[in-house]
Amino acid sequence: MAEVIFDHVTRIYPGNDKPSVDDLNLDIKDGEFLVLVGPSGCGKSTTLRMLAGLEEVNKGRILIGGKDVTTMQPKDRDIAMVFQNYALYPHMTVADNMGFALKIAGTPKDEIRKRVEKAAEILDLTEFLDRKPKALSGGQRQRVAMGRAIVREPKVFLMDEPLSNLDAKLRVQTRTQIAALQRQLGVTTLYVTHDQTEALTMGDRIAVIKLGILQQVGAPTELYDRPANVFVAGFIGSPSMNINVHPVINGEAKVGEDTLALPKEAVAKLTPEDNNQIIVGFRPEDASLAAPDDTNAFSLKVVNVEDLGSDGYIYGNIIQSDADKTMDTGSLMSDQNKLTTIRVNPRVLPKIGDIVKIKINPAKMHLFAPSTELRLN
Repeated sequence: MAEVIFDHVTRIYPGNDKPSVDDLNLDIKDGEFLVLVGPSGCGKSTTLRMLAGLEEVNKGRILIGGKDVTTMQPKDRDIAMVFQNYALYPHMTVADNMGFALKIAGTPKDEIRKRVEKAAEILDLTEFLDRKPKALSGGQRQRVAMGRAIVREPKVFLMDEPLSNLDAKLRVQTRTQIAALQRQLGVTTLYVTHDQTEALTMGDRIAVIKLGILQQVGAPTELYDRPANVFVAGFIGSPSMNINVHPVINGEAKVGEDTLALPKEAVAKLTPEDNNQIIVGFRPEDASLAAPDDTNAFSLKVVNVEDLGSDGYIYGNIIQSDADKTMDTGSLMSDQNKLTTIRVNPRVLPKIGDIVKIKINPAKMHLFAPSTELRLN
């Protein structure tokens, strides 16, 4: 197998002055499943295509298994791709589709059949080998596309949003199969998606990219528990993190008409550029309903409630003072229609219109500097 290294890699498309991928340094360990995640247009597919040899590298170099492949032809890189749209030949059977690359490479027929049957067994496709793609479901077609990659026994798998054409239930089922399959085969894999749930559930590590710049790389729990900046904090997790800017007064965050205690070491890191403000983030499950007289809590007006049986969610607006209303927090607020989201016991859901007190678990509070949007605590 092979380690993959992106060494200061930059891609600037003709006619653009801004790089689509800017000075990317990324190390994918041998046999690792690394998920590259980010919003549409952030450069993740460009990264994958550079590794495949389908895009030119303007600066830097790419290594597979210690070998510089930056200028090497795609066919010589020993990689196999799985695409979003399956890319199967409609006139060929499943077996012929899976073995086609081997046939082109001049592999003996017996060897092709052996590899195809082995891959079909792994993917639970044995009974479909003589069918044409039109007689298969979306999930089965995607497994055929996976099989075509597996039979080649490559050094690296590249997967470009392979689940985005599947319905929600099938997507959950197939992502479990892909993750289990990759661990079984032990092939170094770069998996591209914009779905952070896929990233959290599948990857050994996750790399988050924004506007062509790598933001953070780490294990799923690391990115969830200690996001390096505001973008990663808001992007990873569903429902997403509540993120707001608040004034800092006497070492405390003023949240509406209430105050929240802040750790002294985080406040000490604020600079004049932060203008006596701090970005406070917390996940819906890291806050709870508080007693009306709790001093280290803030008031929330409930505008919607959801009872999911096992969980309850309340969505509300922080009751703001006049000073808060003049602050621009729009670009940083969480994406649930700019509402604050709290997960609560569904048996004690407040009613719409209620004003409730909310306290945040101090150990789970995420603090960022407004000037840099980098983590403080």
